[in-house]
Amino acid sequence: MARKASSRTQLRVLGALILIALVGGLYGWWHLHHWRPERSIYRVQGVEIGVDDGEVDWRAIKAIGADFVYIDASASAFARDPAFTRNLTGARGAKLQVGALHRYDPCQPADRQAANFVTVVPRDPTMLPPAVELDRLADDCPVKVSDAAIQSELTTFLNQVETHTGKPSLLKLTERFETRYQVANTIDRNVWLVRNRFQPDYAGRPWALWTANDAFSNEASGADLRWVVLQP
Repeated sequence: MARKASSRTQLRVLGALILIALVGGLYGWWHLHHWRPERSIYRVQGVEIGVDDGEVDWRAIKAIGADFVYIDASASAFARDPAFTRNLTGARGAKLQVGALHRYDPCQPADRQAANFVTVVPRDPTMLPPAVELDRLADDCPVKVSDAAIQSELTTFLNQVETHTGKPSLLKLTERFETRYQVANTIDRNVWLVRNRFQPDYAGRPWALWTANDAFSNEASGADLRWVVLQP
């Protein structure tokens, strides 16, 4: 009888531990998906949005605390976000500051990518500085691209885009791209870094924008959003 009682006690303890772990896991998931940096520290906050985020209620985006939005505009030499014009109009209607983002492809010529971006994005001095996302590595390009060529082509792209927009670009650097190519200290532009919850430091210098939560749950869009803050 004592052995049976001991087994039942162990099962109860095990069950309690499993329940605690489940509750803790659910709370951790909820907290991660609803977390944003403190507004008292980071007074200017916003989002990055593209077609994959579905239909967006722009007034709701503003109501949950966004001051600005970067809208996905183009990628590589030919791809264009089909929701860009709709999102641009909606964001402006909600009185948000608006910028455009290009996803850079090291496998494609810089001038073709710049032409793609400027075809999509209007020349408008009221827009935020253009942003270029640097994430894809050149390792799987059909034709070998040297690290030196990455730097040279990226500079060409930036010069052409900046001639169109009249403003210096932001470099949205992922950690893997910066680790490989070290562009933060060789190309003199403000950087936009990415790391959930914890401030990123992989650029070796201060960031201007930080994607602090790339899966922010909300009721304003059809998907989790990338929540971004401005350096205070």
